[in-house]
Amino acid sequence: MLLTTIRRACPADARLVAALGARTFADTFGHLYAPQDLAAFLEAAHTPEKVAGELAAPHMAVWLAETAGGPVGYALAGACGLPHPEVTAGCGEIKRIYVLDEAQGAGLGARLMDEALAWLAAEGRAPVWLGVWSQNLAAQRFYVRYGFSKVGEYDFHVGAQVDHEFIMRRN
Repeated sequence: MLLTTIRRACPADARLVAALGARTFADTFGHLYAPQDLAAFLEAAHTPEKVAGELAAPHMAVWLAETAGGPVGYALAGACGLPHPEVTAGCGEIKRIYVLDEAQGAGLGARLMDEALAWLAAEGRAPVWLGVWSQNLAAQRFYVRYGFSKVGEYDFHVGAQVDHEFIMRRN
């Protein structure tokens, strides 16, 4: 693995982050969905326009991990939007940590998580929450190492398909 740098993404990175998000989601989860459901989700969640809005929002931040070969991952954090009765306006959320398959296993997810958690702490956002697919056991183990525990469940729509997700909160 080449040396990876992590930097705060800027509005000019919207297309790059959108493409990286679409690729990592499709590579990781695409086999679970009908093509039309996957396409509908990617069109709603990973467009340059959607990412530009996230990059411009004062209550959100994106970090981009790059090697000399280009982007290999990113993290998105901000105000919590998960459907749990204990979520307040002051809560933070790790919304995404996406790393390309070929860049996994080198500690990049941990570096991105550390950046996001530090920013949320500096913003005074606590506690920190996240949503994770109920069948993504590796991600759940990763989050538990960071002090997160399951506190709820919700439905996550990918096109017409509904996934069972866990809500986790950092202790």
